[in-house]
Amino acid sequence: MDEKILNIFRKNSDKYISGEEISKLLEISRAALWKHIEKLREKGYEFEAVPHLGYRLVSAPDRLFPEEIKYNLNTKIMGKKIIYYDVIDSTNTKCYELAEKGYPEGTIVIAEAQTKGKGRLSRQWISPRHKGLYFSVLLKPDMAPNDVAKLTLLAAVSVASAVREITNLKALIKWPNDVLLNNKKICGILTEMNAEADRINFIVLGIGINVTAKGPMLPRGATSLFEEGAKEVSRLLLLKKLLFTLEQDYLLFKKHKFEKIVQQWQDFSAILGNRVRIISHNEKLEGIAMGIDPDGALILRLDNGFQNKILSGDVELLR
Repeated sequence: MDEKILNIFRKNSDKYISGEEISKLLEISRAALWKHIEKLREKGYEFEAVPHLGYRLVSAPDRLFPEEIKYNLNTKIMGKKIIYYDVIDSTNTKCYELAEKGYPEGTIVIAEAQTKGKGRLSRQWISPRHKGLYFSVLLKPDMAPNDVAKLTLLAAVSVASAVREITNLKALIKWPNDVLLNNKKICGILTEMNAEADRINFIVLGIGINVTAKGPMLPRGATSLFEEGAKEVSRLLLLKKLLFTLEQDYLLFKKHKFEKIVQQWQDFSAILGNRVRIISHNEKLEGIAMGIDPDGALILRLDNGFQNKILSGDVELLR
């Protein structure tokens, strides 16, 4: 009902609308309408009420409420169901639990803050309240488990593309899943899956983006869109653009057009043609990053001229 009420106000944003008219449209009593408006006020929505004219929505809070995300969200898969928390331990953990209960593909778990946000290799993702995007998406692709790395690369491309479009900042990707601005990390991506020997049951794709966090809130080596010059960026607008972009890239992937994602990744790469050090399975390798192969592996040219394909590891750009 709250979502229906908000949509009426959005469609009549330039005028007042009477409580009687809203009540008739929604087939609820004036008293019930008043209770819903008071509930929305408690959530941070600001209404102006004028006798004999009615109500007008003045402003919405900077919160990632499902009703705000869904409004004009032009997707068919992403955001099919949205689960919102003010604070949670980990959106990935919760999304994984919901996946086991049979929630549909495209379900999103989003939070304003995480107390135990997950990063790669059991690291923690710092998630200051109301300062970033912290969400997980449930996917159910028809693919083999050894192809899961492709989705991580795909997500990085989607994030970089959305950040570029919304902020005009030149976001780049460091293999396999870090999105950077000025060689500092603004986004991390964590992919977790539930699979059998030959098929994936589901994938939880976790994404964390530092949006308005300031220096002291951020770990060493990290930055935010705000710190890099995007002073007025809307978390809600960025999220909607990202969900749309992620869906378009995911549909390309499902149509067996991953080579287009590979091309975009290479266009956004922060490391191609540069000397890098890779730490993988307690082994250190140095060489020139040449590209990624059709399976998403990094191609590294060693000093002896041979090429290695790296499936996983941490990359350090050498100056």
